[in-house]
Amino acid sequence: MKSPNTLGLEAQNELFNNILLFWVDQAPDPLNGGFRGLIQNDLTVDPNAEKSCILHLRILWTFSAAYRHREKEIYRQMAGRAFQYLKTCFWDPEHSGLYFMTGPGGEVTDPRKYLYNLAFGIYGFSEYFRATGERESLDLAVELYRLVENYTRDPVYKGYFEAFARDWRPLDDMRLGAKDLNAPKSMNAHLHLLEAYTNLLQVWPNQKLQQDLVELIRIMIDKIIDPETGHFNLFFDEKWHPITDTVSYGHDIEGSWLLCKAAEAAGEPTLLAEVKKVAAAMAERVYLEGIDREYGGLFNEKTGGVIVTDKEWWPQCEAVVGFLNAFQLTGEEYFFAAAEELWQYCRRFFVDPIHGEWFFRLSRAGIPDQSCYKAGPWKGPYHNGRACLEVIARLLQGK
Repeated sequence: MKSPNTLGLEAQNELFNNILLFWVDQAPDPLNGGFRGLIQNDLTVDPNAEKSCILHLRILWTFSAAYRHREKEIYRQMAGRAFQYLKTCFWDPEHSGLYFMTGPGGEVTDPRKYLYNLAFGIYGFSEYFRATGERESLDLAVELYRLVENYTRDPVYKGYFEAFARDWRPLDDMRLGAKDLNAPKSMNAHLHLLEAYTNLLQVWPNQKLQQDLVELIRIMIDKIIDPETGHFNLFFDEKWHPITDTVSYGHDIEGSWLLCKAAEAAGEPTLLAEVKKVAAAMAERVYLEGIDREYGGLFNEKTGGVIVTDKEWWPQCEAVVGFLNAFQLTGEEYFFAAAEELWQYCRRFFVDPIHGEWFFRLSRAGIPDQSCYKAGPWKGPYHNGRACLEVIARLLQGK
């Protein structure tokens, strides 16, 4: 087993000498501004691809966070490029909030207001303010927070609804993606709203926001975590009845450490103590069920007893952080060993040695799926970049 210092240095090297370099070199759109909508594994660019608000927000967050860690001007420029494009092309000047998609030239193609997207807006704008002091970015984050509370909150059963029309009217079809269920509430949107409120509270101390964050933590623990299995339920009706039995190992382990961050920010010691126990139990469950003991890596999900054996990049990233967090909570060395093993699995199989960055998906045996894009609507520098930043902060801070 390698030392924590070695793991931290490897994460630092991967972040600054591979992940961020790829996005600096390949992602900016020199013709239309912002960032390219789709880059294939071989670096082929689709000039007609739509542009994703989520991708731009994830780039904004990642390069803002990287700039806070290492004040290189190019990181600030990348974050600033994302910020300007988001203001110009994705912000709704009439009804406020963020559109979901634009065409390659910035024309609006999907004006819907998704809670998931709004959450990433709060996350990205608050981080850009945290990194640069740009007051307009904080103002946008706060406005999004107020929009979420005014339009998406469920006053009866608590929590937040998934999706709305441009003018905030309810929608019949609330699916974020083609594989999602048409459900009024989801784990995924609430998890990312949790991280967004956590980040905003760091830079905008506000009693109402703090109370809303505490309520979100309670919803995650009391409504979303299944008391029998210890896993997140994924989709719910309005009254919080689960409507699927699919388990997402990636979200379970991601949620375990994000809950700890949220409870730390909320500043309630009793709640933090409860969350730490919950987080350790969730990590233990993923450790026992989710790791592929034969081929390595973390499985993405299972439905019933059927496990999806392909591996995607993002659950690996979240598992490295989640198991490291569990090690720091419990002192159990097998959690650190799991984090290290998954990190080495990523370095061996997910890192693209030819074109840079990470592959989207691998077969169980570790063969990259070349049909998946390298950069696009659902794949930015956020999961692997954030994992590296977390490892650096946890293992190298002060050294």
